[in-house]
Amino acid sequence: MSVFAVILLTASFILYRSDDTPEGKNQILIKALMQGLNTGHYRPEKIDDAFSQKVFDLYLQRLDYNKKFLLASDVQNLRKFRTSIDDQLREGSLAFFDVSSELVDQRTKESKEYYKEILSQPFDFTKNETIETDGEKLSYAKDKAALKEAWRKQLKYQTLVRLSEIKKEQEKALEKGEKVETKTFEQMEKEAREKVKKSYDDLYERMARINKDDRRTTYINAITNVYDPHTSYFPPKDKDNFDIEFTGRLEGIGASLQERDNQIRVMEIVPGSPSYLQGDLKPGDVIQKVAQGNNDPVLVEGMRLDDAIQLIRGKKGTEVRLTVKKPDGSTQVIPIVRDIIVLEEGYAQSAIINDKEKIGYIKLPGFYADFQNKDGRFSGADVKQEVEKLKAAGMEGLILDLRNNGGGSLSDAIEMAGLFVDQGPIVQVKTAAGKAVVLNDRDPQVQYDGPLVILVNSNSASASEILAAAMQDYKRAVIVGSPTYGKGTVQQFFELDEALPAQFNNYKPFGALKLTTQKFYRINGGTTQLRGVTPDVVLPDAYRYLEFGEKEQEYPLPFDEIAPAKYKPWAQGNLNLARVQTNSKNRVATDKNFNLIEESATRLKKQSDATERSLQLEQYQAEEAKAEAASKRFEAAKKTIPVLDVTRLQQDLQALGSDTAKVARSREFIKSLKQDVYVEEAVAIIQNDLKPAAAITGKDRK
Repeated sequence: MSVFAVILLTASFILYRSDDTPEGKNQILIKALMQGLNTGHYRPEKIDDAFSQKVFDLYLQRLDYNKKFLLASDVQNLRKFRTSIDDQLREGSLAFFDVSSELVDQRTKESKEYYKEILSQPFDFTKNETIETDGEKLSYAKDKAALKEAWRKQLKYQTLVRLSEIKKEQEKALEKGEKVETKTFEQMEKEAREKVKKSYDDLYERMARINKDDRRTTYINAITNVYDPHTSYFPPKDKDNFDIEFTGRLEGIGASLQERDNQIRVMEIVPGSPSYLQGDLKPGDVIQKVAQGNNDPVLVEGMRLDDAIQLIRGKKGTEVRLTVKKPDGSTQVIPIVRDIIVLEEGYAQSAIINDKEKIGYIKLPGFYADFQNKDGRFSGADVKQEVEKLKAAGMEGLILDLRNNGGGSLSDAIEMAGLFVDQGPIVQVKTAAGKAVVLNDRDPQVQYDGPLVILVNSNSASASEILAAAMQDYKRAVIVGSPTYGKGTVQQFFELDEALPAQFNNYKPFGALKLTTQKFYRINGGTTQLRGVTPDVVLPDAYRYLEFGEKEQEYPLPFDEIAPAKYKPWAQGNLNLARVQTNSKNRVATDKNFNLIEESATRLKKQSDATERSLQLEQYQAEEAKAEAASKRFEAAKKTIPVLDVTRLQQDLQALGSDTAKVARSREFIKSLKQDVYVEEAVAIIQNDLKPAAAITGKDRK
């Protein structure tokens, strides 16, 4: 049994002995969570008035970010709880949450009338007025009249956006000589208002189905996030969804569903899935009832989508019976035996880039692992397999693409690093109390010892940063791209149901706590926390000037350093980073595509800072036209990027077979790769810069 489980058991028995009957579920949940947080977290918080104020401020921000529900007087009334949350938590009380939840419910119902009344009349788009679109820059309305005025501006802006789109569509159609109904400005304005009203009708229908449990989770996570941004409470349904993302597999029927007009509609059937093989369920069907085998069916019309999905999803081998309404109006009961559905696009994929030499390319979307299934998919093993295939195809250099890879399994990252270096330390991991533990690659075999470039960007986080940092410290690979996210912490899931004793079974399920228990450190002693990994070759990035990364989160753990591990840099090659950096800088400086990316970055930063928008139609359209022209120029320039010669390996093409969905996804994968300017620069680095000095020209680029 884990230490965390013992802690919760102790806390639970204290709760149970305090009375002959257990306290309510919320009290049990809060006390168990706080006990676990303050004993198991990497840096436990002192539960005092200062902690209370942090929770209050964070929750208030999330409660009404755009300040369209609460009045300044409401916020003032809530402030009486600002220093008492800590006392409530010790008691297992949710008094502040209960008051705030009731208040938001009341204000939400009142606001429903605002949008209906405001959208019933035309807007005057010749009037010179503006709206602030950044919620942080807004103030709470002083009274209901001011709140209604804020709603008027918001609805006018959203109608303006729709109106501009409608006008543009009509103008384009007329330019092309298409036969379309020419609408007057008044007709277009009315249509825009009606579309906005429909979206708000749908929004309020969804909001009406948000229950108190959903809001309670938001409050609890305001508490956990004061410890750090990655410590979170997961209700049972949310934990299931996390497991699907982490393993790349789920047990269910293999249908993509959408909630529309209070109905659960089938949008897509996953090829090869149980629904696909059973054959009766089709896109366009409306699911009305869900039954578990021969049990009584549950009506799902009007139900929230995630609640309906929980009924439909289930363990492999079990049967679900769907009562569906067909497009022709007929009703059919469809029995489907659930099975495992694999989400293939989340796994490692490879290709060969045919240039002066054959360059291998591996795209790794995440460090996935299926710890519940020994025959499941693991990213370390998959990348090893892809490397072997590329070697057999004759690759003379390798690009490992970790862009937009948010991390995942640490053990797979360590295994992956071991494919490229001798046995030795890969990362250091430290708990709050203990000293750092060095995690090693124990396999002396080096699977691939040739030129290696690792692509990263600001969305590369956690395990991605560990792998990139290790390869950088060993001087084994050239890290290329933009600075990474900066997440240097380790989380562990603790199932509350497994920790709480049997006498609380009637209250289960409780969900899970994702707890930050450790911190990553590079083998050179620095943590990746906050600072991430700075690439050896930093390339222009359209988002480089925007505030992003761990450092921009609320209450992140700090950067620090420990003693370096004992390791020796890669001895079998000389990266000569100074030469790589100089040559890459020269190429980038004369590359119009990278110059445009830099221009785009400056433009995006300017747009991000300009949060005040005009509500005058002509001025708004002028601003949009300017932005659209810049975007078109950027898109046009992308077409001039030299097209790389990229092919899938023959065995991968054969594995696609005649599955049209898989073939289409493969085609899209290759298409995006062919004109990827970052991949093109990585190819140039491998072919031109990671060679003996005599072979370098610095500008030899296809």
